[in-house]
Amino acid sequence: MCAIRQTIDEKVVLIAWGLVRRDDAMPQTILLLQDNASKAAIARELLAASSDGPFAVEWIRSCAAGVSRLKDRTKNGIAAILLDLFLPDAQELETFDRIFQASPDIPILVLSRLEHEEVAKQAVQRGAQDYLIDDRLDSSFLSKALRNMLERAANAEALFIEKERAQVTLNSIGDAVISTDVAGSVTYLNHVAEVMTGWPSAEALGRPFSDVFRIIDSANPEHAVNPMTMAMQQNKTVGLTAGCSLIRRDGFKSAIEDSAAPIHDRRGQVTGAVIVFHDVTEARAMSQRMSYLANHDYLTDLPNRLLLNDRLSQAMASARRHQHQLAVLFVDVDRFKHVNDSLGHVIGDQLLLSIAGRLVASVRGSDTVSRQGGDEFVILLSTIAQAEDAALSANKILIALGMPHQVKEHVLQITVSMGIGIYPDDGIDAETLVKNADIAMLHAKDNGRSNYQFFKPDMNEHALERQSLESGLRHALDRREFVLYYQPKMNLETEAITGAEALIRWRQPGQGIVLPEKFIPIAEQCGYIVPIGRWVLREACRQAQRWLDADLAPIPVAINISAVELRSKDFVPGVRAVLQETGLDAQYLEFELTETALMQDPTSTIAVLRALKDMGAQLTLDDFGTGYSSLSYLKRFPIDALKIDKSFVRGLCTDAGDANIVSAVINMGKSFRLRVIAEGVETREQFLALQAQHCTEGQGYYFQEPLAATEFAKLLGSDLSATVVA
Repeated sequence: MCAIRQTIDEKVVLIAWGLVRRDDAMPQTILLLQDNASKAAIARELLAASSDGPFAVEWIRSCAAGVSRLKDRTKNGIAAILLDLFLPDAQELETFDRIFQASPDIPILVLSRLEHEEVAKQAVQRGAQDYLIDDRLDSSFLSKALRNMLERAANAEALFIEKERAQVTLNSIGDAVISTDVAGSVTYLNHVAEVMTGWPSAEALGRPFSDVFRIIDSANPEHAVNPMTMAMQQNKTVGLTAGCSLIRRDGFKSAIEDSAAPIHDRRGQVTGAVIVFHDVTEARAMSQRMSYLANHDYLTDLPNRLLLNDRLSQAMASARRHQHQLAVLFVDVDRFKHVNDSLGHVIGDQLLLSIAGRLVASVRGSDTVSRQGGDEFVILLSTIAQAEDAALSANKILIALGMPHQVKEHVLQITVSMGIGIYPDDGIDAETLVKNADIAMLHAKDNGRSNYQFFKPDMNEHALERQSLESGLRHALDRREFVLYYQPKMNLETEAITGAEALIRWRQPGQGIVLPEKFIPIAEQCGYIVPIGRWVLREACRQAQRWLDADLAPIPVAINISAVELRSKDFVPGVRAVLQETGLDAQYLEFELTETALMQDPTSTIAVLRALKDMGAQLTLDDFGTGYSSLSYLKRFPIDALKIDKSFVRGLCTDAGDANIVSAVINMGKSFRLRVIAEGVETREQFLALQAQHCTEGQGYYFQEPLAATEFAKLLGSDLSATVVA
């Protein structure tokens, strides 16, 4: 039905505007309500003879019949009504009211006698299109009056359709729309504008635009701009500055974007303005959030590399103007990878959050702590009086981060290595200064970790060497560049071989033999240590089994295990697999671990060590005395032997303090029924001093330097008294 009505409406509009020729139009039905038969006949004849047709006249003599016909929608539609106000069953205005109420959308032309002209005028006031004096009718006059009435009705219908379409469209869009006249009074609001301003259309119409549309500029709250006035004055489309907010009638504030444009009449004169605006609160908040995320670390919420560079550049500019120094501290968490490998990334992330919090608490509010990624942080000390101020901050950070970190059920102990770059001495731009601080941090790692180093120019050469080593390590396993050497452990009483320590060497092409102290720290930092350690384990077990198969002296082979390997989730299964693959009995395998490796996560470490002991392997605590040196873990961990660090053995005969430490360790080992091995024995005096204190075993150049496997086999063959020490 709606589609039919729309087609009829469009047809009427097209006819009214002359877009469809009348000759092609269907005859239009005119309903004639007239009781006088002669007058009805005259009207029908006049319309039939008209050139403005075609018209089809339908004659009805009573008001009731007319109302019934108008309400009957099954018959053809009626284009217009010719109405005599004096019918048998209704008189004067009653007649008009009943007909008009039956079909208010059909135009009515009143036919009146001269003496009833005043009644006809009242009917026009009530909704009739016009009236004619019936005794003055002729063909041209009636048809033209009827045609003009139909065209006016069609034009009105067309305007209504267009207005309705515009109204529906404006209320359907997501934007708010307000229009004003040239004086600035509101003439229209759509539904969205009502909601956003808090003003119903009925109350807003006729009010000043500034009452309904209240805005503030966040950059200048005291300055209120009226975009409609601007659009009319400048006679062009204008928009509000970014950051403007609309104040709703109840005081609620929302961020908006808008566009205001002038409205013109046919002569091009400005007659008002219209503004289209929409709420951008969420979009603006999202934009601000995206901008924030682009400049901050997702995990710690610290400034990221991008924001640090910006702040560092500003700090450098300020330092140049005011002639002062600033410092950059490059902080790297030592052996962080093993936390992720052994405890998972969730625990690793929580540890990073703890570290970030302590770093922020360790510096001034004017300084910047940023996360570069992974376990690397960079701290900008925006103003320092002298380089020693940076050292004080570094020491403070070492102490703060060295305290145990409680991460869920784990108590984690960490250390960090730091490099310090000073502006302007170590770099006059942000990139260079951070790079040099990074180089100094790597130097700190190479110097034992858990310390800080100031950048020095010669570190660049060291950094290039390190980069070369790292690049070579990436392919060393695949190229079979690693080899194991073996150094014997000796019974200090009988001087018989009691075991061997497998020591890795790297035959780097073009560089010769590279010792482990140069490349193992790099391998740990770069994540290569686990596959390298797995190779060492497999190769040492194979070699030990070959010696046993050759009926050489049965001795255990010791390998060094880093904290990273120890925390690796597949470490224990990997050991089982290698023993099964090589056929070596676990009693001929010994693991040497440092105190630091044991204490980084005692709970999980105990479980790993017990699993190794259950296999039958032996465990030695390496470098004893240089780490935590806590007696408690000698009871907690299933350790078989203590190894006195070579730094104490070196001073055994020349330094009373070192001699006391060596004596204490030997006695401690006896108390706990542990074997005690002195490493780094290089002189006969050291050997005799250790022997006098009944130290169990010794290892060092005094007895034998590390040997290749074939040379070590000859040594075993000549040592017929070699025995296994349980």
